[in-house]
Amino acid sequence: MPSFPINKTKNKRIVISVGGSMIFPENINAQFVKEFKKFVLEQVAKGWKFLLIVGGGKLTRIFQEGAKNILGPGASKEDLDWLGIHTTRVNANQISTVFADIAQPKIITNPEESHIDMNADVVVAGGWKPGWSTDYVASKIAERIKAPYIINLTNVSQVYNDDPKKNPDAKPIEEMSWHDYREMIGDEWIPGMNLPFDPIAAKLCQENDITVLIMNGNKLSNLKDAMNKGTFFGSLLKN
Repeated sequence: MPSFPINKTKNKRIVISVGGSMIFPENINAQFVKEFKKFVLEQVAKGWKFLLIVGGGKLTRIFQEGAKNILGPGASKEDLDWLGIHTTRVNANQISTVFADIAQPKIITNPEESHIDMNADVVVAGGWKPGWSTDYVASKIAERIKAPYIINLTNVSQVYNDDPKKNPDAKPIEEMSWHDYREMIGDEWIPGMNLPFDPIAAKLCQENDITVLIMNGNKLSNLKDAMNKGTFFGSLLKN
C-alpha cells in the first residue's frame, strides 16, 4: 500500500478535493455526507483544520446534457463549463451548510482572491472559472496555503494504466510520478471530464511539488488509516 506521513506533517491544515461523485452520484448522498461530517468533527477535535473543495458530480452532467439537448451545437464549451462551475457551488453550499457551526460562512469561489479564514475549522470551496476544474481549485488553494499534499476522494479506488471499464486488463498503480501520470492522461481539460485528477491540476501540482493521495471516498476507514497510520489503499501521485 502507498504511504505518506500525514500524521507527522507540521501543517495541520488538510486540503481535500471531494469528488462530486461522492456528494451527488445520482442524488444527494446523505449517508456519505453524514459519515464524512462525523469523520471531520473527530479530526477537528484533535486539532486539524479542513479546506474542502467540492465537485459537481452527476448534477453537473444533468445540467450540461440538458443544455446540449436544448441548444445542440449552440452550447459552447464555455457555457457548459459555467454550468459545471455553478453546480459545484450548489454542492459546496450544501456542505458548508452541513458544517455551519464551524465553517467559514461564505464558500470560496476564487482560490486566488477569496478570503480564507485560517482560524476556521472548515472552509469550503466550489468551482472557479471556465477551464479550471475543482481539482485545479484544490491545487491553487494548496499552493496558496503551502500545503504539501492534497487528499482526493473519488469513486474509484486507484489510478489505473487504462480505463478499467473498457479494458479488463487495466492494472492499478500504487505510486506514479507526475511526469508519467501527465504523459498517460494528456494535457487537455474538457468540461465534465472523468479522470482521477485533472491534467491542468496535475501540471500545477508537479510545478509546486504537491503530492496527491487518491482514494475511494466510500471507504472512510481508509481515509482514517491515511491520517492515523500514514498508509492507505489507493494511489500516490508525486514528483
